[in-house]
Amino acid sequence: MTATNFDAERAYDDRKFNAVEVFKSERMKVVCGYFEPGQFIPVHAPSSDVAIHVHSGTGLVRGGDDEHAIEPGDVVVVEAGTDRGIKADEDSRLEAFLVTAPPPTDAEHDPVREGIKREKFDPRSA
Repeated sequence: MTATNFDAERAYDDRKFNAVEVFKSERMKVVCGYFEPGQFIPVHAPSSDVAIHVHSGTGLVRGGDDEHAIEPGDVVVVEAGTDRGIKADEDSRLEAFLVTAPPPTDAEHDPVREGIKREKFDPRSA
């Protein structure tokens, strides 16, 4: 069994969002995500479903062509193979609980690394 809480895991990074891994198996990965204002997980489309529960703060989730404003208590699910990303509002820290099943591969996170490097929420945009 794994048990924790957001206060125990809380860790922010001034350079990029911080995903603190809570659990990982071949079937799923669980992280607590900590975003300073304006930080994001760049848009990418791995072959895993993701469920996002907003613990605190506000922001948006991209799922395909749709964007959904998020706030504490919201739960958003984006299906595998769908473009997705998460971004904290410019005036709010964001804390979210994310479960991906199965865990994305390292190669599927290349767009995430590229988006962070280019400081682009959607690394495919100009």
